[in-house]
Amino acid sequence: MNTMTQDTSITELTLYEQLGGAEKLRTLVDRFYDLMALDANFQGIRQMHPTPMDSSRDKLFWFLSGWMGGPDLFTEKFGHPRLRARHLPYSIGISERNQWLICMGTAMEELAIEEPLRDHLWQSFSQTADWMRNRAE
Repeated sequence: MNTMTQDTSITELTLYEQLGGAEKLRTLVDRFYDLMALDANFQGIRQMHPTPMDSSRDKLFWFLSGWMGGPDLFTEKFGHPRLRARHLPYSIGISERNQWLICMGTAMEELAIEEPLRDHLWQSFSQTADWMRNRAE
């Protein structure tokens, strides 16, 4: 009798995989930018983006893909993200940080991202958004 042994180790999924891959990430990014365009509460961050926002949508999608453990699309296209350096031309304070977080949080809730993943993303986004601040309040 030939018996096969199975690897019983648990493979941890990346955030990208937990979210649902490229299609779900694109939906999240598009909803984020749709909310930014439609809701006056996000006017402060909306003004920082070009019209139309297609290039911004693509860049956030590409960045988050790699950041979440999926294909490193942004780095392939532009090199190291240098996230803070790329945002230095924009005045980012507490209000802009909060607008970005609330907009992304709303998009995650509307897409019914499961709570453990949403909480993890919220914590990571919050740390990054706070680090992006470049204006003393």
